[in-house]
Amino acid sequence: MDFFCMNNPFQNAMTQLNNAAAIMHLDTNIHEILKQPERLITLAIPVTMDDGRIKVFTGYRSQFNNALGPYKGGIRYHWDVSVDEVKALSFWMMVKCATVNIPMGGGKGGVIVNPKELSEGELERLSRGYVRGLWRNIGSDKDVPAPDVYTTPQIMGWMRNEYEKLVGHADPGVITGKNIEDGGSEARGYSTAQGGVYMVRELTRKMGWNVAGTTVAIQGFGNAGSFMAKILHAEGYKIVAVSDSKGGVYSEDGIDPDKAEKIKNDGGMLGCYCVGTVCNIDEQVSDDGPCRKITNEQLLELPVDILVPAALENVITQDNASRIQAKSIVELANGPTTPEADEVLKEKGVTVVPDVLANAGGVTVSYFEWDQNVKGEHWTEQDVLTKLEKIMVDAFNEVWETKEKYAIDMRTAAFVKAIERVADNMKEQM
Repeated sequence: MDFFCMNNPFQNAMTQLNNAAAIMHLDTNIHEILKQPERLITLAIPVTMDDGRIKVFTGYRSQFNNALGPYKGGIRYHWDVSVDEVKALSFWMMVKCATVNIPMGGGKGGVIVNPKELSEGELERLSRGYVRGLWRNIGSDKDVPAPDVYTTPQIMGWMRNEYEKLVGHADPGVITGKNIEDGGSEARGYSTAQGGVYMVRELTRKMGWNVAGTTVAIQGFGNAGSFMAKILHAEGYKIVAVSDSKGGVYSEDGIDPDKAEKIKNDGGMLGCYCVGTVCNIDEQVSDDGPCRKITNEQLLELPVDILVPAALENVITQDNASRIQAKSIVELANGPTTPEADEVLKEKGVTVVPDVLANAGGVTVSYFEWDQNVKGEHWTEQDVLTKLEKIMVDAFNEVWETKEKYAIDMRTAAFVKAIERVADNMKEQM
């Protein structure tokens, strides 16, 4: 197994490609083609600032592979955006789309900027400028961007509007992640969490666990983590710990995430409302009581059946992997486990449902949005969830079967299955 270069995400991505290629005996010509994106676009984006001066921002779009369909992937506004980052992210998006077998390719974009330093007008001019530099290379039949870090449905709306002005016709499918009234999809707001819930269900069945007795700890109480906690609680799972950036709460009796969130909203931090009779909504969370305060680091090391990292990347590392007591991990965040930690978890026998599968509900419903747009349709929330469940469950079973076939972990199995699918389509198109 190759070593990873932690300072270069694209080298890490290529190591994952090489490892999967060796296991599946990937055709050497296909392997060579997959070592680089098909197109890498660098943009100089001049923006008139509010004070009248021109400032030039640097933007990128990496279009990695479109063997399965139009390139698909978000656009991020961040001061640390780099060429290697967008190349790696576009590769991983290719893998994610192929893992769940949706007809989209891998793409990713970004602009080097701190959006918090821009006024709304400057942000709009930057967003429209990005599209003016890119419009010939995007479209519902070419490349379909979406929101990512520090980009919003409003920004997507500006981009779509600018694109349609330039091409001279409507193309609602050019951008996903839009507001519903602008052509967005039902269920998009919680689709990442819902997809993760389907993965938890399937994992529970494979492990032979009883739902009511299955304990879950969730690190991260943002959109994805909070929705997942609430849905799992409603389905009967025992949520014993949740956390946000300020810390977390833990109770062996179980926590009601809706009421914990209410306390957070009322008091500025997560509170604890236990499902059992040991504590109640009025009880002060203590350091050593039945419902106690814990740090994010402590949550990761709790003795639970399922650990769900749903916040930041690289939280499970070589330093703490040996202390992980969870029987399984479902990665709702992107890249929460470092490659070194992965090796430790394998040795410990921890089953990891990887991010390219576990959090693919988001990109799947983004694909649904595109599909509805190009067909001129609007599906009900129930239609979306029914379609999402089938795609996610089928993908889980395919990855599990690949894991069993090659006697490998689920992350490697997902890469093998995805690259196998991409390679087959590439051969047909050659």
